[in-house]
Amino acid sequence: MNPTDEQIAAADTFRAGGHLALQAGAGTGKTTTLALLAQTTKRRGRYLAYNRAIATDARTRFPTTVACKTAHALAYAAVGHRYTRRLGAPRRPAWQTGHALGLAKPLRIGDRELTQKTLANATLRTVSRFCHTADRTFTCHHVPRLRGLEAQAHHAELAHHLLPFAREAWTDLQHFDDGAVRFDHDHYLKIWALTQPCIEADFLFLDEAQDTNPVVEQVFLAQRDHAQLVMVGDSAQAIYHWRGAKDVMTGFDGTHLTLSQSFRFGPRLAEEANRWLGLADAPLRLRGTDAIPTELGPALRPDAVLCRTNVGAMAQVMQLMAAGCRVALGGGGQSLQSLALAARDLKEGRRTHHPELLLFTTWADLQDYAAYDPSGRDLQPFVDLVDTHGPDAILTSVARQVSEESAEVTVSTAHKAKGREWAAVKIAGDFAPPSPVETGDGKPAREPVVDDGEARLAYVAVTRTRTLLDLGGLAWIDNHPQEDN
Repeated sequence: MNPTDEQIAAADTFRAGGHLALQAGAGTGKTTTLALLAQTTKRRGRYLAYNRAIATDARTRFPTTVACKTAHALAYAAVGHRYTRRLGAPRRPAWQTGHALGLAKPLRIGDRELTQKTLANATLRTVSRFCHTADRTFTCHHVPRLRGLEAQAHHAELAHHLLPFAREAWTDLQHFDDGAVRFDHDHYLKIWALTQPCIEADFLFLDEAQDTNPVVEQVFLAQRDHAQLVMVGDSAQAIYHWRGAKDVMTGFDGTHLTLSQSFRFGPRLAEEANRWLGLADAPLRLRGTDAIPTELGPALRPDAVLCRTNVGAMAQVMQLMAAGCRVALGGGGQSLQSLALAARDLKEGRRTHHPELLLFTTWADLQDYAAYDPSGRDLQPFVDLVDTHGPDAILTSVARQVSEESAEVTVSTAHKAKGREWAAVKIAGDFAPPSPVETGDGKPAREPVVDDGEARLAYVAVTRTRTLLDLGGLAWIDNHPQEDN
């Protein structure tokens, strides 16, 4: 395939030695473009992949002068291998870890009494959040905000209590052979980053830069003085802010170029994608490939059904299985399984350690919260699913899933579908339209506005297809007033 003018411009900039940020829309061949750049030089480079599968695929496409690894792989080679014995340690309940760290008593803050289990879980989450940042020390903002303790004074009191235990946990994680805290891969990545490593390379490629953890961003940018930096991604696909990811492209000091010609789908689908790009206030607009006849319409036998939430995915799985379909769950069923186990604990009168449901002591408490508290509306579909089918039926459905190779249809959340594609895609019904904005002054509610984050997620979802898109749960956009602006 002949390179496009945009790809040629990227190669020219790279040959000139300048730092480069490449905005690559859905299906525009970003890996192909990076391989083209690597082939224009005999210098030695490194490609930092988003995950292991992408790194493995890249090795078949890049010249041998480019080493393709994840940031975790680099960190493991440098320091992580010293912790091999701890990486294989069995899982242990958070409350046991908390006891080992000296966290043995409950704590009352305001009207809430936090159990030792809740405090232990929050302590470990504090460590996890610290590991995803570029910070060198623990501070209050690493401590998660618990439901019911959102007030600044309450959160400050919680942080004052938990931070000493989080620091003790971090000290424990420095030991090579054994410790109270279960050691995982993000721990050695952070330990490596704190050493201020120098990556030996003439140039560095950073993939999926729009969803980079600050800890990886810190390491990448620190190589600027001795290596040419090239980051590639799609800011309109930045959908992981909620778990600490950061779009590092927009503020990058370098030449900014764009790839807008999509080779995945045709012009009709590009028009649909551009609607959502406009709602996300993204400057990028895509052009489809004329030779690909992508259509929009009903998909009676889709290859994939994409959902907004894990609960929506579970509902789709159960519905499709009831119809006799062989179903695969994109990314596996661990999230759905943990939610179902948490529901079973609550229904049987036990507290749960699930971070989303920590505050509830009984299933009835969760039902009331989901039904009557405005902050709990997002949990209502989960409550309805459990009340209708029961947690055991959900667990059975997760266990019955098959591999994608043998499945008739793959069910996935849009988040887990990022970077993937299928021939025919259907959007599930849990992509609800935005609600009117209540003014609170007796005047009529203002017209609903599509949230930027939701528009980006919709853009990801609709661009996973090659030949057929069933807009399904996103069809409300056709009648949305914002679409006419």
